[in-house]
Order: sequence, then C-alpha cells, then structure tokens
Amino acid sequence: MMNFMKRFTLILLLVSICMAGTLHAQQYIYDYKRTADSYFEKKDYYSAAQYYSKALGTFTIKPGEYKPYLLDKSGKNKKQKKLKDYEQVVYRLAESYRMYNDFANAEKWYAEAVNFDPVQFPLVRYWYGVCLRAASKYEDALTQFQLFRQSYKGYDDYSTRTAIEIANCEFAIREMALPPKYEVIRVAGDINQGGANYAPVPVSNNTVYFTSSRPDSTLIEKKDNPFVNTLYVATGGDNSFEANEKLSVPMEEGMEQGVAALAPDGNTLYLTRWTVKNGAKHSAIYRSVRQGNEWSAPQPLDANVNVAGYSSKEPFISPDGKYFLFSSNRPGGMGKFDLWYCTINSSGGLSNAANFGTAINTKDQENAPFFDPAKEVLVFSTDGRTGFGGLDFFSSKGNFGSWSTPENMGYPLNSAKDDLYFASIFPKNALQKGYISSDRESVCCLEIFAVKRKVKMAGGMVLDCETGQPLEGAKITLLDSTQRNILEKQTTGVAGNYMFEVEMNRKYKVLIEKENYFSKNFNFDSEQLSMVDSMMNPSVCLKRFEIDKPIVINDIFYDYNKASLRPESKLILDSLYYLLLDNPKMEIELGAHTDSKGTDAYNLKLSDARAKACVDYLIGKGIQQNRVISKGYGEARPVAPNTLPNGKDNPEGRQLNRRTEFKVLRN
Repeated sequence: MMNFMKRFTLILLLVSICMAGTLHAQQYIYDYKRTADSYFEKKDYYSAAQYYSKALGTFTIKPGEYKPYLLDKSGKNKKQKKLKDYEQVVYRLAESYRMYNDFANAEKWYAEAVNFDPVQFPLVRYWYGVCLRAASKYEDALTQFQLFRQSYKGYDDYSTRTAIEIANCEFAIREMALPPKYEVIRVAGDINQGGANYAPVPVSNNTVYFTSSRPDSTLIEKKDNPFVNTLYVATGGDNSFEANEKLSVPMEEGMEQGVAALAPDGNTLYLTRWTVKNGAKHSAIYRSVRQGNEWSAPQPLDANVNVAGYSSKEPFISPDGKYFLFSSNRPGGMGKFDLWYCTINSSGGLSNAANFGTAINTKDQENAPFFDPAKEVLVFSTDGRTGFGGLDFFSSKGNFGSWSTPENMGYPLNSAKDDLYFASIFPKNALQKGYISSDRESVCCLEIFAVKRKVKMAGGMVLDCETGQPLEGAKITLLDSTQRNILEKQTTGVAGNYMFEVEMNRKYKVLIEKENYFSKNFNFDSEQLSMVDSMMNPSVCLKRFEIDKPIVINDIFYDYNKASLRPESKLILDSLYYLLLDNPKMEIELGAHTDSKGTDAYNLKLSDARAKACVDYLIGKGIQQNRVISKGYGEARPVAPNTLPNGKDNPEGRQLNRRTEFKVLRN
C-alpha cells in the first residue's frame, strides 16, 4: 500500500509538472509572436526574425506541408486561428529576413507563403521574385514576376516596379550569356572584416581611405552601439589591404561619417555626415582641411550643395579639379536622389549646383558619381534603368553639356544586388582598373572588391597614299556605328598607329582625317574578338590634296561627240561619290577638257555638257547640289601638245587633254 501511495503521489506530481509545462509553453508561444510583432513594428527586423523563427517552431505544420484548402476563411474555430497565425508568422518571417537583406532565408519562406490567400497577402509573389532575382535565379524570378503581373490588380509603384523587374530578368539572362567584361575579386586582408566596408578613395598606389561600420571596441566598453560608420585608412595593393586605424577626422557624437572625396592636391577632404532619427536618414556634405597629419573639424558646405530639409551625399571631385559631383534629393530633381554637379573656381569655391538632367537621372535612385575627364565618361549607380537588379553601374559619354544614353556596364561588374562607389587607381585610363563596393557575397553589408577590365583592342595603321609611309598627325575617331555616338578620339604618332579599347559584339565606325588629306571611314564588327584579345584592321592610306589644284579622274569615257556617260565611267565616278560621303563638308568643282579638234565654241559647249553630266550623276546619287559645280574648259587648258613638233597629230597628247578633273574648293 505504501509503495502504491508513493507511486500514485509521484504520478500526480509528474502530471502537475507536465500541465504546468504545457501552460508555460503556451505562454511562451504567445510571447514569441507578440515579441516578434513588437520588434517588427519598431523596424528591428533582425530581432523580429529571431522571434518569428522561435514562434514558427511551436507549430506542428512543417514547411512544404501546408495546404491552403485547410483554412476556412471565417477562422471561427481554434484550429483555423492556428492556421491563420501560421500564415502570419511565415509571412512576417519572410518580410523580416528581406528587410535586413537576408534574401536567401527570405526566399525560403516566401516560397511557402505563395500558397497563402493572395487577397490577404497580395505582394508575396512580387517579393518572392525579388529574392530569387537577388540570388541570380533570373529564370525563376521572371516566372514569379510574370505571375504577379497577371494576378495583381493594383496600379501603383509595385505594378511599375514589376515591369522593371521583368525587363531586368530578361536583360540579365541575355547579358550573362556574353563573355564577362571585368574580373571582380573580393579584396583580401582585413579591410572587409566586421560590419560594412565600402566607398574606397585611392590616396596613393598603396593607400586608400574607406568607410566602415566595423565594431569600435571603445564603444563596446561603454555599452554603446559599436557599429558606427566612419573613415578608415588601409594600406596594401592590388587585391589585399590591411586596415587598422581610423582617419584622424574629428567626429560629433550621434553622427556618422564617410563616403568621402579627396581634392587633387590631397589637402581638402569632402565627406558625407548623417544622422538617423525615427528610421529616417538625413545627410549633408562637409569639408575638412589637412593640418599636418590631422584633419580639421569638418564644416558643412553652404546652400549651393546642402539645402535645408533635404539630403546631399556621396561627393566626388574630378581628377582635373574642375567639377564637384554629388547625389541629392533636393528640389528640382527627377525624383528620389539625383546626380548634381558644381563647377570649381580657381580658389576652390563651388558654383550653384546644376542637375544632370533627364539624360542621366530617373524618378528612382542615382548614386555615387564618378567622372573621368580624359575619356569624358561618367560612371554612376542607379536602380531606375534596366539592369541586373538593385543598384547597377552605368556609364555615359559627355562633357556637362550633353550626355549619351547611359549603358549598363555588364556582368560581373554588376550583380543581382547593390553595386556602387566605383573608384579608379589609373588617372589616365580610369575604367581599366579600380575598386567597387557590393553586397553580392554578403547577407547584410557592402564589401570592397577589386575590378580589372578584360581589355579587347582594335587598331590599325594610316599611310600616305603617295609615299606609302606612316602618316603622323592623323585624327582617328571611334564611333558607335549603331547610335553614331563618338566614343574616343586619338592622333597617330610617327608610326601612324592607332589602337582603341572596344567592347564585345558591337559594331563600330572609324573615321580617319588629316588636314589637306581626303578623309576616309570604315565599319567593323568586334565579334571576332571572342577568340582573341586584339584585332588589327587593314592599313588605310590617305591621299593629299591642295585647294584649287586639279586632280585628274582617270578612265572617264564618253561616246564620240557626246556628253552621255558610259557605264564604266559611272563606276569610276562612284569612287568620287564615296569620297564626298567621307568628306561631308567638302565642296568641289568638276571640270571637263577637250583636245583641239573642232572649233573653240564647239569644244567649250561639249566640255560644259560633259562636266554637267558628271555633276548630275553625283546629285542623282544623293550629293547636295551646293557641294558640286560643273565647268567646261574646252581646249583652253591642254596638259600635253595636241600635235608633234613636225606638225603631225599626237594621239597620246590628245588623249591626255581629253580629261575630267576635280578640284577642292572648300573643305
């Protein structure tokens, strides 16, 4: 009996403990979700994800086992409420991961949430597509965006962005099938350790400044937030840098700073400073001056750059010291953040800021400008144009008067995530080698990558047609033969050579010009560069001319006593037609001459008609009438005797005199 009572008492105790544990467990389940919701509302998405994950572990439903038909939309009984809670937790878990850029984990839970009621969760498929695209799963992402477009009834920013995302996926699928244009390597050493590391500023061959939010040990000791952005110094080279010290720029408490630009003389530093209040970030650009080995306390720039109530950030100084570029959401832009610029006067003062205009800016984000004055190339990042997703690098040719249509700089310089802050270490060939910032290999943060362009070259040689020797001083212009944009100009040296960097699978036109020489141009396709790194076009010779000096056109034939051109003569005149096309400003005179047979009046009339026949032929092929004039000279200007000294006929001389010439009147 005693043993039974002990056993019974023990059973009662165990039951009591289990019941108490169950009650506590139920309380914990409730607390997990409630705590997660609280963090979510406060926009602390990392903490929210941890608690939603804990709450999810209390459900008996496993990922992939959820069946949407189990849920009665009325949700009146406890089982139905449990299913609704499951949907809410899964969706907010996906949202929390996405909001702090953990797209891989977010993708997993959005994949579960696409089974939920689209009325209750209308954006699931859109965000699922975003996460797939962020993982470079462009085919799968395209499918989700297309399904979302079919089902979504709203007409808002999501419907607009869906069209952009679909275009991005289609573009990325095409572009990633092409040979890569750059080599991209994550920089080694400790420059990328801890927090975000981005926006490198080359100072010398072995030193860069950069911005980092790596944890600060002094702030950890004070139990403050250790992840504060500020400027650091890194030393090294190529693909490896060590970074152990902060740049000695004074900081203000509660403020973060970084994303800087160094003036060409190295003595003036422009940097971005910002604060975050209630989730809103406000930034402005400051100036600091070198004082020995230290920097002065940064002072904000005036209203030319920083407009009260708006943000300005990401300064850049052109290597020639003439332009100050930055990004701002100040009034007068296209929307969100635009690119702006000021001119810099001789004393370092900045003009009123001017917007880059619609050629560059979109209604979305434009960030981190970089300008190479030698090549007249602007590089910047935007999410407002078709690309790989997130912020992509684009380039545009221009000179602050006009800009070409920006072009995506391709894979792998661009990725499915954010790519920005291009910095060059080659002042004379800026786009060949440098650094970028990207979160392509990180869950949370930007990191610094070294980039090197895979250069493809195309060139040739220019000769003098008469001497066959290399022609120095010829101006060579490379154009995009599709859009007719000027890409680059060069001048030949003593060897007569030229060489351009070119892109793969592109059509080009080369224009060759030199004063007092007839210009020439030709087209070529860089497709053959897929197997080699360089190609040489055939040598081109230019023919010299002098203003008003006649040039004989050989083999222009007419029927006897007639002015009509023979078919073979038209073929010869075609060469003059192409010469006029290659020299679009040139004006010429076409002159016809006869021998001495016949009267002067007859020969003059015949030569006039023959010269006019040549001009009419050229005009008929499209040459403007004001560029070609005709003139008959009859027998007045022989170049050889019509008769021999003994008075006999000179057939060879008469043949030379029966000629057609042209001379350049204006070029």
